[in-house]
Amino acid sequence: MKATKWTTQNIPDLSGKTMIVTGGNSGLGFESVKAFASKGAHVILASRSIEKGEEAKKQMGSASVNVQVMPLDLQDFASIENFASAFKKEYQQLDVLLNNAGIMTTPYFKTKDGLEAQNGTNHFGHFKLTALLLSTLMKTPKSRVVTVSSSAHKMGKMDFDNFFFEKGGYTSLKSYGRSKLSNLLFTYELQRLFEKHNIDCTALSAHPGVSQTNLGRYIDGKFLYKVLWPVFKHFTMTQDQGALPQIRACVDPQAKGGEFYGPHKGMTGFPVVVKSNTASHNLVDAKKLWAFSEEITNEKCF
Repeated sequence: MKATKWTTQNIPDLSGKTMIVTGGNSGLGFESVKAFASKGAHVILASRSIEKGEEAKKQMGSASVNVQVMPLDLQDFASIENFASAFKKEYQQLDVLLNNAGIMTTPYFKTKDGLEAQNGTNHFGHFKLTALLLSTLMKTPKSRVVTVSSSAHKMGKMDFDNFFFEKGGYTSLKSYGRSKLSNLLFTYELQRLFEKHNIDCTALSAHPGVSQTNLGRYIDGKFLYKVLWPVFKHFTMTQDQGALPQIRACVDPQAKGGEFYGPHKGMTGFPVVVKSNTASHNLVDAKKLWAFSEEITNEKCF
């Protein structure tokens, strides 16, 4: 796809906007917080570690005046509830919720609520957070929910009879692919529900291509990774470049609900609207996942 050279220079003035970025203390989230705050938005940097969040804030220079750090652990439903409650007590508007945080190709472990961790964090944690903040989003004209997926969604397969691999079959890539496919199914279903209920909000998604962040820390000790990375890294983007698709999805005035942003060359390049796979548009799976997510998180959204 031909790309316009969209960069942070294209971000409009964001003064008066309130935004939340999950996982804002590092990687793509850090770059997103910095970009939004630099353009005048008041940004909630949501981080599992307050200390890491405050350290990240210090590294943002003059933009840090517009950044507030709040604790959020997406692997703990109680933490998500506390975050949402604290936010709603202090704020009456939410212009953008950027569901950025995630874990990738981890060994098998469970969240505090007993869910397989990659799906528990990447999808169910963000589903619950979005559900709890919907009332504020719906009161804010032209608000957006942007959820970060991955090209790995193409490896994902839905299996509602063994969603959390409780019957076995776990591999880190299978789990990660499922979680990233879930992010897209969630986004497209959320957009359909916004339209069905005539709500002035939009849902979008984005993926960063291949970017140099700490998300792949669980694979960096493997032999092939060590051998190939010195060559492979020359074909990847820096984390500030990798953050551009999600930043554009959050702030481009021309962006439309249900769009999916990614690098124009596939794994690298400037951010443009791209296509996700057929499975991500499966209406039956989307409705099943939505109902299952409401059951798991104990949240009724509409």
